[in-house]
Amino acid sequence: MSEQTLYERLGGYDAISAVANGLLPRLQADSQLGRFWNHRGEDGVAREKQLLIDFLSSNAGGPVYYTGRDMKTSHRGMRISESDWSAFLGHLDATLDSFDVPQREHDEVVAFIQSTRTDIVET
Repeated sequence: MSEQTLYERLGGYDAISAVANGLLPRLQADSQLGRFWNHRGEDGVAREKQLLIDFLSSNAGGPVYYTGRDMKTSHRGMRISESDWSAFLGHLDATLDSFDVPQREHDEVVAFIQSTRTDIVET
């Protein structure tokens, strides 16, 4: 019997969607990170949330196809700093903790997100 994918161990689409729905408001409300959502319409934020759910689901081994751009293209020109990245990771940790994500899965999610750092952080 093969081991379940991270997608399955996290609880599938609904669980990943719930985490995204918990994470984005934290990021938007953050005094340092909120600038990335200034002047964004509701539709743009909703699309971004769906792309986040699809990206995470797909990369966790789920049956979801991510149709968005690669991370380097998506974040180019945003001037995301190491400080921004650290603040983001703090919110990611807090969000995963708020959903009682088991430590193994928590660590795997963070490790995957960390693997995207060089494509996202510019300064």
